[in-house]
Amino acid sequence: MNRYSILSGAIITALSSYSAHAATVNGHVVDPNNQPIANAVIHVHGKTQSIKTDNKGNFSIDIDANSQLHISKNNYLDARLNVNETSATVNVTLTPTSVETVVVYASALHKNSLEMISPVSVLSGDELKNKSKPTLGETLKGLPGVNASYFGPVSSSPIIRGLDGPRVKITQNGLDSSDASRIGPDHATSNDTLSAEQIEVLRGPATLLYGSGAIGGVVNVVDNRIPTDNIEQFTGAAEYSHDTVSNANTYAAKFETGHDNFNFHFDGTKRTGDDYQTPEFELPEDEHEEHDDHDHEEEAHETATSVENTFIDSQTVNFGTSYVGEHFTLGVAYGRIDTDYGIPAHEHIGHDHEEEEVHDEENHVEEHDEDESVYASVEQDRWQGLMSYALHNNWIETINLRLGYTDYKHSEIEDGVIGTTFKNQTTEARLNIEHKFGNWHGMAGYHFSDSDYDADGEEAFTPASKTTSHAVFILEEQQFGDITVELGARLEDYNIDSNIAAHDDHDHEEEHDEAEEEHDEVIAYSKSFTNLSASAGAIWQYTPGQSIALSVSHSERAPLSAELLSNGLHIATGTYELGLGYVIEDGEAHFEPQDIKQETSTNLDLSFRRFSGDFGYTVNLFYNDIENFYYQQNTGLVYDEEHGFEQSSEEHEESIAVYQFVSKDAELYGIEFDAHYQVNANAMVKVFGDSTTAKLKDDENLPRIPANKLGSKLQYTLSDWQFTLTGTHYFEQNDITDYETTTQSYTLFDAQANYQLSVGPVDSEFYINVDNITDELGFVHSSFIKEKAPLPGRNFKIGVRGYF
Repeated sequence: MNRYSILSGAIITALSSYSAHAATVNGHVVDPNNQPIANAVIHVHGKTQSIKTDNKGNFSIDIDANSQLHISKNNYLDARLNVNETSATVNVTLTPTSVETVVVYASALHKNSLEMISPVSVLSGDELKNKSKPTLGETLKGLPGVNASYFGPVSSSPIIRGLDGPRVKITQNGLDSSDASRIGPDHATSNDTLSAEQIEVLRGPATLLYGSGAIGGVVNVVDNRIPTDNIEQFTGAAEYSHDTVSNANTYAAKFETGHDNFNFHFDGTKRTGDDYQTPEFELPEDEHEEHDDHDHEEEAHETATSVENTFIDSQTVNFGTSYVGEHFTLGVAYGRIDTDYGIPAHEHIGHDHEEEEVHDEENHVEEHDEDESVYASVEQDRWQGLMSYALHNNWIETINLRLGYTDYKHSEIEDGVIGTTFKNQTTEARLNIEHKFGNWHGMAGYHFSDSDYDADGEEAFTPASKTTSHAVFILEEQQFGDITVELGARLEDYNIDSNIAAHDDHDHEEEHDEAEEEHDEVIAYSKSFTNLSASAGAIWQYTPGQSIALSVSHSERAPLSAELLSNGLHIATGTYELGLGYVIEDGEAHFEPQDIKQETSTNLDLSFRRFSGDFGYTVNLFYNDIENFYYQQNTGLVYDEEHGFEQSSEEHEESIAVYQFVSKDAELYGIEFDAHYQVNANAMVKVFGDSTTAKLKDDENLPRIPANKLGSKLQYTLSDWQFTLTGTHYFEQNDITDYETTTQSYTLFDAQANYQLSVGPVDSEFYINVDNITDELGFVHSSFIKEKAPLPGRNFKIGVRGYF
């Protein structure tokens, strides 16, 4: 018998070895006072189905031999119980917790937020709905360790511990969002927070499951577009809200139903808003001309009370369906995004549009005035598929396959004409095999991603490229008494292909036709990297409700196309960008990639947690040592179309500063914490904050590192009312580079009132939020346009939600 026959036989044996002796387990779930717990979720580990306890805390569930039950309920610690066909009746006692426990889907091993070794935050339920903003960055920025890039309120991406862009993976149900938000800060993320069931933020490297793009963390948006539980009846929700700061109206709806194991899902949102209002602020000098309607003296400062070109007009629709059997789940979903949004502080640097270029959808042009001369039109079609089979045998528990295809297009329109179009077509597949070998429980898998990026137009500063990665990974855990140990590794083959101009393609007046011919030469560039990641960690539950977690990880990341291949004007940031692969000689940029090394991170995380009783806390300490850290450095050069690259001087005031990606060793370290105290049954006080220090090894500061923050929250419940008051202080940021300015401190106060009302079969909630109560002027240090786009002023948000 040859080796292939042996292997085939082993696979067939494994797949067919689960016991055919099924049994029914009856159980009773109570609290420490022996009172029944209703609606506790009972889930057989390795299966997709789950049930809930009745009003008396009873349940009945079918199992295979040697199963594990996972019992969970909000505000209680999860319980796990091993059962077999002889376990006719079981009794389960759940211990109350001072914080909500939520299963983290991005963990891959069905862990809840309190069992995770890596630090994690989860927004879900009403808390997520109340904090929901048009962008992920603005929705999440209040969490410890999380900030926002803030290119205006409609284009704002999450920053985790000072890292953003290509180092923070943004996923939807575990698959890459596949937009262009990592190409530039003016490109919005394509994730809609209103339709999300929960949003998970994994701090620190999460490269084992999600690849080198997750070297700084993961933001996973979880929705129910592919239902994984059978839906027994027609349910739905609807919401309307109005914001005064931008005269914005938001509509959202969701409907779900099912019959005979077939399930259906629909959700949609519509959001429109005008330019947002701010406290009065002084415009930078280069903005004065655009806002000045009269002659002003040289010493006068022009001011504004709004940020021009920050409107939004967005629509999303999502459909999904699934079949959910006892062991088998199959589903598919389709989503469509159609969004127009203004790009603030957009510069016009000597561009002439070609008259033959027209917008593909004329109705967009008609909707916006000439004053809103620069805006983005985003279209995205996204398909997702899911196939899951639960064998639940002695070795393999579940085989799970997720597939995704995304067709993304981002066009930037100036005066009704397309200036630049960015396209990205992505195909992704993730195969997970959950298994158990002896006392080790884990996940092994294969991850494939293919991204075809293209840019065409005056701002196509990054050439078209194709990026492909293949990876295998394994993650294993074992419990030793009160200590759970977790080990993992990932091997990733990463390849990037592009056609690069041999020289810069800018017309200098003194050049001859022969030189212009050289500019047309193209280099077929291809580069492969092998990225290795590994991690080890442990969590010690040294007493019920209290734990210490420690993890060490090593991660490698290859440069993205923007970091490696950029060569052109990035109008949104007002800079000329060059990638790692370029050198500047005689006023020209030449593509000469030599010895491009991977970015290598060694990260240490230490967490202290308490989540029982009236007092609880989470404190995370982290240290991240990064070799070959990629960042944009001011070269001291300027660029103009006539002379190319030259040394900066006073006579070049109208020229564009040149920033180039370089790699140097860096270190980032800091603390983040979240503590709460339940004063009584109605009142709770919370304190939270974070601090991040980011420097190069030569003691220079890294650019645009978020300011430290410290906040407090008071929540009070009175009958059907819930009141919340939050204050957050952002400290002065003076750890800056030579080409940055200090950002002054500011404090924001927000208030919220919610009223619960039931009318027949509909549960309703009325709410009013008052953001920035004191109308404080605040600037975001991590923003590329901080001086031109301060935070919004006082805002009243009024809304109503209904559930049926």
